[in-house]
Amino acid sequence: MRLNALYVDFNAYFASVEQQLLPELRGKPIGILAVIAETTCCIAASYEAKAFGVKTGTLVRDARKLCPDIIFVEARPPIYVEFHHKLIEIVESCTHVEKVLSIDEMLCRLTGSQQVPENALKLAAVIKQALHQQFDYIRCSIGIAPNTFLAKTASNMQKPDGCVLIAHHELPSRLYGLHLRELNGIGKQMEARLNRYKITTVEQLYAANRQQLQTVWGSIEGERMYDKLRGLEPYYVKRARSSLGHSHVLHPLQRNEVGAKAVMHRLLQKACVRLRSYDLLASKMSVKVKFRARAAYKSIPSWGMESAISPTDNTLRLIGALESFWQHYPKNKHEPFAVGVSFSGLVTADEVARDLFQIEPLENEKKLNNAIDTLNVKFGKNTIYFGGAHDAIKDAPMHIAFGHIPDLVVGDKEA
Repeated sequence: MRLNALYVDFNAYFASVEQQLLPELRGKPIGILAVIAETTCCIAASYEAKAFGVKTGTLVRDARKLCPDIIFVEARPPIYVEFHHKLIEIVESCTHVEKVLSIDEMLCRLTGSQQVPENALKLAAVIKQALHQQFDYIRCSIGIAPNTFLAKTASNMQKPDGCVLIAHHELPSRLYGLHLRELNGIGKQMEARLNRYKITTVEQLYAANRQQLQTVWGSIEGERMYDKLRGLEPYYVKRARSSLGHSHVLHPLQRNEVGAKAVMHRLLQKACVRLRSYDLLASKMSVKVKFRARAAYKSIPSWGMESAISPTDNTLRLIGALESFWQHYPKNKHEPFAVGVSFSGLVTADEVARDLFQIEPLENEKKLNNAIDTLNVKFGKNTIYFGGAHDAIKDAPMHIAFGHIPDLVVGDKEA
């Protein structure tokens, strides 16, 4: 079986971009925060911070205990997206990027002479050199293997700045030194599930047959794991988007009912723009607020509501639904800590009949929404917005989710 995949994984990406731009941060432990606050957690950490045990999800107060000299930096998503596109161009100048898998990961498909091990390793070296010529502090680990899964596994085996090749003839023994959690797709819960089926090592996982893995996973994903471990590329059917939304940890100054509501409006308006960009309508909407007691940072049961709505992408209509929900906001003294809004039951306009009780002309809705979106793209975000979000207009900036990299347009850039 030939080498088919070359996987590029940029190391400690957010932190490395900050260290690239700010030389005074180089060689120092830094933690990236969504918002500068003692009650939040790190969304990324530099390798200098990781050496002390700081990682994604580490609370600020715990990070200070682990690494007293750590420097906290507020995340700048638009800049990370801008660098992301530059990095794609660099790799593309060396070989074709077949698929972008996340903000810091991309897949290149090897063809022809590239599939020869020596040539694949030379290509990896060329990519690293091209990267170094433009950015002296952004590094990547590269994995080369017969399929995407094994190439990603290889890229994780030597960090930072590594290059690992797994040839087909080395399987499965090359994988036996790994822990189950080091395989992509096996998290804490899946590891516990595997353990219940007496699978505690990669060797035992490999020895299980296709049917056994299907039983363990409870789905076709088990069979796919069987194939992936053997260097085969499983087939996936691309599914239509079923939901979208935004969530945000509130800034300390916004941790009250008024602030939470304003941020919720801001999130809703952002989600509406995305909804229209996908040419989809929402037929269900939900909101959620997480609370936390002021004393000892204890969590309190969250509040949320969900309701079916007539399929729409109209911001004004969805704001009306939010206002109806908010009438039921619990009147307690608990501190709101995070908020979220999501749309589900997504459909296209062709899939629904027009609401017989609709009063507002559909064409006018479209004109208003299109005008707002166009103005914000042309003149910068927040050029025009609905008033409910006014007190949170600087909150909830661009976020980068796994598997989704926002387009870098004028409307995304900070003023």
